[in-house]
Order: sequence, then C-alpha cells, then structure tokens
Amino acid sequence: MAKMQANQMRAGMVIEFEGQRYTILRQNIMIPGKGNAIIQVDMRNIKTGAKKDQRWRTADTVERLTTEDKEFTYSYADGENLVLMDPETFEQTTVHKDILGDRLPFLVENMTVNVRLIEGEPVSMDLPDTVVLEIVEADPVVKGQTASSSYKPAVLSNGVKTMVPPFITAGERIVVRTEDASYMERAKG
Repeated sequence: MAKMQANQMRAGMVIEFEGQRYTILRQNIMIPGKGNAIIQVDMRNIKTGAKKDQRWRTADTVERLTTEDKEFTYSYADGENLVLMDPETFEQTTVHKDILGDRLPFLVENMTVNVRLIEGEPVSMDLPDTVVLEIVEADPVVKGQTASSSYKPAVLSNGVKTMVPPFITAGERIVVRTEDASYMERAKG
C-alpha cells in the first residue's frame, strides 16, 4: 500500500478506507466560495458492492492499494454480470456490471478492457479513453448559430445523451470520451 493525496484519486483506482477496500467510481473537486477545495468521491465497496460518498480535503492522504493490471476482451453480458475472456489463455472471468459505474453504456462486444486485480480478484475495470458511436438523434441546426458558440443535444446509439457541434447530424459516427460522454471529433473513415 502507498499513501497518496486525496486530490490524486481517479476513477478506477482502488483505495483502503476505514479497513475496507473501495473502487473509485467518480471524483470531483469542489471549490467553495470561501475556504479550501474539497474532493467529493463516489466509491464502491469491493466486498459488499455498497456505494459510498466521501469527502476529503485536498491535503488529506489515503491508502492506495497495489494492483495488478491485466487485459481482457469483453465477450457478453450475462444478467448482472459481464463475461470477459483472457486473450492469452481463453479462460472466462465474470465481473459484476457495477464495476464500471456510469461508464457501462460505453462497453461494446470484443472491446479490450484493462482489469485491475488484487490477489487475483477483479476490483476495477478501465475502458479505452475514447469510443466511436453513432448519433441516433440530434436537434436540427438553429439559424444564426455559429459552430464556435454553442453545442446542441444529441443521443448516441448506446442511449447516452451528449452535446455536439451544430454541424453534426443523426446517422454520423463520432468519437466520444468514455469518461464523461463528451464529443471529441467526427469518426474517420
């Protein structure tokens, strides 16, 4: 275990807090009008699956657990579980859907994912930084809008809502960040 400052926590990391192991689902730095910044963290207990919200000051330290990273290929969903395959041994491993938190809609078949293991047990899973998805619904362009001034709402093929530039229309494929569903660029090819 290694100590780190609370403001260094990122989604997917595994920490020990109050004698329990937690996977970080989301981290947000909040800066109040007065006083020091606060780190708001949504995390999931690895054993019980219970979610917990916790706040730290930026100067607080937490215990980061040493993990082993291993690549798997996502095969399919089986009820509440995701079935992953080890590309070297072809062995299958199952993990609960909650391991991905808000990023679950971005998981697609045959995607290579990075799984963090503690003592051989999967505790968190990382997706690629970006994924290519199709726009299934986009608001029409409003006359007078310029590309630099505003984005419009759109719905991706996985059902997630995002904001895209006015020139993007339904049926186009775009590159989206899996962390926050933000538009990156038009897909090439």
